[in-house]
Amino acid sequence: MDKQNLTLLTDLYELTMMQGYFRHKDRNETVIFDVFYRSNPCNGGYAIIAGLEQLIRFIEELHFSAEDIEYLRSLKMFNEDFLEHLLDFHFSGDIYAIPEGTVVFPREPLIKVIAPIMEAQLIETAILNIINHQSLIATKASRVCYAAKGDSILEFGLRRAQGPDAGIYGARAAMIGGCVGTSNVLCGQLFDVPVRGTHAHSWIMSFPDEYTAFKTYAEMYPDACFLLVDTYDTIKTGIPNAIRVFKEMKDSGYELKNYGIRLDSGDLAYLSKKARRMLDAFGFTDAIISASNDLDEYLIESLKAQGAMITTWGVGTHLITSKGDPAFGGVYKLAAIKGADGEFVPKIKLSENSDKVTNPGNKKLLRIYDKESQKIKADLICLVDEQYNEKETLKLFDPNEPWKKTHLEGGSYLLRELMELVFKDGKCVYDSPPVMAIREYCQTELLTLWDETRRFVNPHLVYVDLSQELYDTKMRLLSEMNS
Repeated sequence: MDKQNLTLLTDLYELTMMQGYFRHKDRNETVIFDVFYRSNPCNGGYAIIAGLEQLIRFIEELHFSAEDIEYLRSLKMFNEDFLEHLLDFHFSGDIYAIPEGTVVFPREPLIKVIAPIMEAQLIETAILNIINHQSLIATKASRVCYAAKGDSILEFGLRRAQGPDAGIYGARAAMIGGCVGTSNVLCGQLFDVPVRGTHAHSWIMSFPDEYTAFKTYAEMYPDACFLLVDTYDTIKTGIPNAIRVFKEMKDSGYELKNYGIRLDSGDLAYLSKKARRMLDAFGFTDAIISASNDLDEYLIESLKAQGAMITTWGVGTHLITSKGDPAFGGVYKLAAIKGADGEFVPKIKLSENSDKVTNPGNKKLLRIYDKESQKIKADLICLVDEQYNEKETLKLFDPNEPWKKTHLEGGSYLLRELMELVFKDGKCVYDSPPVMAIREYCQTELLTLWDETRRFVNPHLVYVDLSQELYDTKMRLLSEMNS
């Protein structure tokens, strides 16, 4: 079987609906689907979109192999003419997306698919699977990095990830979110990102004594000598033996550069402060103190507040699984259907839950920045044909409480259209940047957030507004459906 072919990474009902559209040829209209989410992960103020490169690969490899067709035939649910049609299936539509690493907010379109409904329906599940997972981990990583206030964050979660793919692509997303390295060697190979690591407790235990284990490791890796000091007794033996090794290296004429200790248990605030004093007393003021042990953004923030002398943090389980908020709630909803005249007819989904009422039509997303601070003022969802002039006054209003209005004077704000064309007529027209370039871009994106939006408790929420034209369209459709 073609290992790159993930076409059947879909829910069964996508295929049963496809057959329904195939049998009723007049139902295979060109449509628009939007991908969006309804609330920020971790009760935060924002999210980071990630996974576009893998989505592109999925679309490019989309096809039904002979083995796929044979399997579908065995289900005895699909007609032969439909199965024969699938043999020549390929994606022929357009896809727009917000670039990876961009700061995003609830209810705004992250991805827009314009394609015959058979094609658009098939790719729903895979798009959500790919984008939901990586966006969740990238967001979690950005929060952990924010808590560290400039310290280095290393992704150490592979052994606790929910399977190989979650480990590989979770590490990729963590790098986008701000990590400086990963322990995942395959991720390093696939995406050309830095790999980091030292040794385990078993290394120490396999030697007759701790000092010999440290000495042997230092001789093998003098340019990356980080010693795990808590196997037996951190204060009485671990740190003193590490200092002994560092002193012997220095006395032999070796210039120590990238070296230090790692703490993996105990009271990290107390132990790191004690370790700092011990290292400094012997002149090792530039020795790095790193730590691991079930860290997350809240614990790191607390340890920083307690004066912990840690500057490198290895974060594993709570990062790679986004513990506490393990799912990103992205959804895929029909927004418009192309009519006989070639124009898109807006569609809306109703719900007793007002949060689940969708925004109709063929839309674009504009980001509004304060010109002076370069910080985000708001996002504006509008219809694709609408035009705005930065020199003119811009009226914004809360779509849930439309009597709440604000006016931005011309010249006081900047506009940026966020979604970019990724596929045109089934062909990819977008070049995915390297992961480390996406990481750098993400860091600049995060600087456009106000500090109040990045705080962990009761963050200020960025407004996502509707244009007057889109709002009127939505209200008209709601009125028509309720009349």
